[in-house]
Amino acid sequence: MDKLLTEIEKPRREKISAEERFLKRLKEVPAIPPSEMNHQLEELGYKGQDPSRIAACLMAYRHVRRIQRIHLEGRDRKEVFPKTNYLFMGPTGCGKTYLIELLFREVLKLPAVVVDITSFSETGYVGQDTNGVLTRLLHMSDNDLRWASIGIICLDEFDKLASGSNNAVFAGAGTTKDVTGMGVQRELLKMMECSDIVVPLELGHSSMGQYVIMSTADIGFVACGAFSGFHEVVRQHGAEAAIGFGREAVTYDRGKDVGRAFTQSQVDTIAHFYSYGFLPELIARFTRIVPFDSLSAETLKDILQADVLSRMTVEFADEGLELKVDEEVLDSIVDDALRARTGARGLGAHLTSVLEKVAYDNFGKGLDGRVAVKLSNGKIEAESEISKQ
Repeated sequence: MDKLLTEIEKPRREKISAEERFLKRLKEVPAIPPSEMNHQLEELGYKGQDPSRIAACLMAYRHVRRIQRIHLEGRDRKEVFPKTNYLFMGPTGCGKTYLIELLFREVLKLPAVVVDITSFSETGYVGQDTNGVLTRLLHMSDNDLRWASIGIICLDEFDKLASGSNNAVFAGAGTTKDVTGMGVQRELLKMMECSDIVVPLELGHSSMGQYVIMSTADIGFVACGAFSGFHEVVRQHGAEAAIGFGREAVTYDRGKDVGRAFTQSQVDTIAHFYSYGFLPELIARFTRIVPFDSLSAETLKDILQADVLSRMTVEFADEGLELKVDEEVLDSIVDDALRARTGARGLGAHLTSVLEKVAYDNFGKGLDGRVAVKLSNGKIEAESEISKQ
C-alpha cells in the first residue's frame, strides 16, 4: 500500500519540483532598466541603430516584467501589459538578429532561439513543420518546458514568407516567393495568438514521435527580414495615390533602393504588407514594426576595428605574430561593404582572404615575426617578416 501511494505521489512531487525550479530561475532574471540594457549592449560591442535599440530594450524590459508579475507576483493576466511581438525590417548585415542574440541571451540570460523560417513549411508539406520552431526553443532551454514557455523566438528571413500573390519582384532576385508561404503564415498566426501548441520533442516528420503541449501565451516573437522589393510596393501605392492633376509622381530606382532603409510611415501602413504578400491578421499581431537603418561608414569601421580586427590581432599574437593593418586598408574594406550592401556581415571576408595564405604558411610552427597589411595600387596585400624563435 505504501509503495502504491509513493507511485501516486511521485508525479505530483516532480511537478512541484519543476515549478520550484522554474520560479527560482525566473527570480534570477534581472529586471534591468531599458537604459541600462542599452548601455550593456554597447559594452558587448553592439554599434549603431540607436532608435531601434531603444525600441528593443523597452520590449525586452516589458517582456521580463510581464512574466515576473504573472508568475512571481501572482497578478492576473488581464491586469498586466499584453504580450509584445516585434517585427524588425532593415538591410542585410545591419544587426537585427545580432541584437536579439545579445539582448536576450547575453544580457537577460533568457532562452532565445534564432530560426531561419524559410526551412519550415505548412504541416503536411515537404520541409520542417512550423511547430518545430517551438521544438528549437525547447532544445535551447535544455528541454525545460516551463523555461521555454517564457522565451523569445526570432523568425529570421521572415520576408521570404510573402505569398505567391505578391507581384513585387524582389530586387536582385528577379522572382516571386513560394506559394507555400501562406500556409506557414496561418500557422504562425495561430502560434502568436497565445495558443496551446502540440510540439514534437524532436525535429522530423514521424507521427510516432513524442510530443508535449506548450503554451505560447508568454513567448515573445521577433520577426526579422530585409524585405527586398518593399520599396517597389510603396512606390506602387504612391503611384496610385498620385493619379490626378497636381500630384507628384513617385520615382523608384532599383539600384539605389536595394538595401535602403525604410521610414516609420512606410512600415506602419498595413496595406503595404498585404500587397507584399502577407496576411493582414499576421502583421497585426506585431505590437511594433521597427525599421533599421543601413550602417554608416563610421559604424562599419568601428565594428571592423573592435570586432573583426581585434580578434584577428589576438589570434596572430597567440601564434607569435604581430599583425598591423593600415588605416587605408580599413577604409577600403568599409567602402567595399558599402558598395556590395553586405553591411557588417561582409566585413571579415576580405581581410580573412588576404591573410589566409600567411596564416596557412605560418600558424602552428612556433615562429616569431610581423605581418603588415597595406593598400598597394588599390589592392590589399599582406607583407610578412617571419623568423624562428
